Amino acid sequence: MDSASVTKSLDTPLHAIGFQIDELSPHKVTGRLQVSENRLYGGVSALISEAMASAGAFAASGWNRVAGVQLSINHLKRADVGDLVFAEATPLHVGNTIQVWEVRLWKIDPRNSESRLIISTSRVTLITNLPVPDNAKDVVQSFKKYAKL
Repeated sequence: MDSASVTKSLDTPLHAIGFQIDELSPHKVTGRLQVSENRLYGGVSALISEAMASAGAFAASGWNRVAGVQLSINHLKRADVGDLVFAEATPLHVGNTIQVWEVRLWKIDPRNSESRLIISTSRVTLITNLPVPDNAKDVVQSFKKYAKL
């Protein structure tokens, strides 16, 4: 299944902005976004950061419901129409109750394809010991289908 279909199945808001999840595991979540309108604004970077950290924390928690309790983000550079933005979320702390994830968004430097230009960095803190409601059990199955465990 392609990345767009995976994203549509797992995260409707990310799919709506054109973001594609490439990898999902308890250790790393990656994805990308082709900037198609205006610029990549801070609110979109924050949406991507919290969604990716939440997906990773969900997998790392053993499929417990997670909720973000803090998002801190630094916007360092802009991304313009046509830029391909990459994103990677990795855990800094995975506890039984709290997880902290770092999320980095970058684009490739057009003058040097080996160089990343950091667009934003964020730290997302999540509570991870919440029960999944009965009406959301199908979400667990969707994530298990695509996660690399």
